Amino acid sequence: MKILMVGQGGREHSLLWKLAQSSRKPLLYAAPGNAGMAHIATCINIGVTEISSLADFAAAEKIDLTLVGPELPLTLGIVNEFEARGLKTFGASREAAIIEGSKRFAKDLMRKYKIPTAEYEVFDTPHQARIYLEKVGSPIVVKADGLAAGKGVMVCSTLDEAQDAVTRIMEERVFGEAGALVVIEECLTGEEASFLAFTDGKTVVPMASSQDHKPIFDNDQGPNTGGMGAYSPAPVVTEAVHRKIMERIMFPAVRGMAAEGRPYKGVLYAGLMIKGGEPKVLEFNARFGDPEAQPLVVRMASDLIPILEAVIAERLHEIDIQWRPEPAVCVVMASGGYPGPHEKGKLISGLDEAANVPGVVVFHAGTALRNGKVVTDGGRVINVTGIGKDVREAIAVAYQGVKKIYWEGVHYRTDIGKKALDRVS
Repeated sequence: MKILMVGQGGREHSLLWKLAQSSRKPLLYAAPGNAGMAHIATCINIGVTEISSLADFAAAEKIDLTLVGPELPLTLGIVNEFEARGLKTFGASREAAIIEGSKRFAKDLMRKYKIPTAEYEVFDTPHQARIYLEKVGSPIVVKADGLAAGKGVMVCSTLDEAQDAVTRIMEERVFGEAGALVVIEECLTGEEASFLAFTDGKTVVPMASSQDHKPIFDNDQGPNTGGMGAYSPAPVVTEAVHRKIMERIMFPAVRGMAAEGRPYKGVLYAGLMIKGGEPKVLEFNARFGDPEAQPLVVRMASDLIPILEAVIAERLHEIDIQWRPEPAVCVVMASGGYPGPHEKGKLISGLDEAANVPGVVVFHAGTALRNGKVVTDGGRVINVTGIGKDVREAIAVAYQGVKKIYWEGVHYRTDIGKKALDRVS
């Protein structure tokens, strides 16, 4: 069996790592891949947005299954292109991926189908947005409508910060065309959690719960990033909360997308804020989370391939996913300066030493091979994932691995998993 993984980050490396463990012994390809993925897959130098070239490769190599990692090719219609050529592909169609590609669409969907979320308004001019901000005050959340690599959400504690966010998004266009519209919404409080589920458009099978850490610095300080670490399970998602998420959010979202003529197949990710046992949606994503995928795949006891095939064939009702009971914690090691400008090409040391720590799996994100050496090639560079008998041990194991790895300017948070520890201790 031949499988193509589209993507080059930590999420994609972790999914490839899981696929490599399948009893089906698949032959793996990655486009474009990274230095870590090259150990388990043949890396193909085709970018994630080169959809025709990717489809040409899949057809020529007789790829049996393609798994799409990042959101951008999904919103550009990679699944539509592959399916039109008779190529079996896992991921949301262009029509379904709009749930992540447009925050306005997602908010309107939630309003229409009574899915709990923050109150909001949408603006297409900075002037209107500023008038509204003066009326509602702060704290407030300002979001670019389109894709912004996880950085287009600005939580503003003062009116000045909110006005500045409008300037940056709509006038300076720091996120390009993603900032043509802004969504301004009430600032929800509570504890965040990530809830991912497989769906074939009818059946919804939840994954284990997880929690991401978006801000760059400890104690959730500083600007938002693509994610600085994650753990699974998330103790804030109790059995009662889990039931509410499925009944009030996941099922209505999948039914709503079908009713809108946008049947949803793939992974549906709900970013949640939970307060007093009540979940509300912050955002929907149309793919596996990054870095949530990393602890999730380490905990997944079931073979991933049959799950992907069941989603594609719309027979997900036949699948029961098994999870390891031990918690897992992923710490993201980033380049100095991230999420702002950062240098590339820094030599990374200690990768093998970290991988030899019992319970540690090292996933590459922004890495490349230069003259046989692994160097930094992105903002988020390495994802060290540890598993242990309890949260405390999983945290200790992950950071034991982190301390073995070094490059000039390396930055990481030192408090990943602390919220879980606070809840269980």
